[in-house]
Amino acid sequence: MTKHDPLDTVLKLAKDAEEQAGLQLKSAQLMLQKCQSQLEALRNYRLDYMKQMEDHHGKSISASYYHQFHQFVRQIDEAITKQIVSIQDADNQRLHRQNRWQEMQQKRKAVELLLARKADKAAQEELRREQKMIDEFASQQFYRKRVR
Repeated sequence: MTKHDPLDTVLKLAKDAEEQAGLQLKSAQLMLQKCQSQLEALRNYRLDYMKQMEDHHGKSISASYYHQFHQFVRQIDEAITKQIVSIQDADNQRLHRQNRWQEMQQKRKAVELLLARKADKAAQEELRREQKMIDEFASQQFYRKRVR
């Protein structure tokens, strides 16, 4: 029966924290992608709307229609500006979560390294004990042969 090492518990907690941080990073990456897709959709929508106006080029349009068109384009531009800010916020959140995940990864690796060193030390100690027993046995054998 082996004695439970408290570092095993620390390692489990570190792995759990790393996994949680990884899930949060993935969520932040997905949010960033969603924001970028929304920006792309807004830009495409603006482009389509501008093309519609271009199709009216040379045709007579009322001043109110022209005014509504420009007002609507201004609203789309404001939405695009807000979306760019959302992307910056989402990217900052992604960076923060990426740094957190890397910190958790480093902590896990540090605990694994401690456990590996501890295991190596225990293995070396066991080899020393075995060598000592072998030496004692050989010494007793030698002594018995000389006594006879």
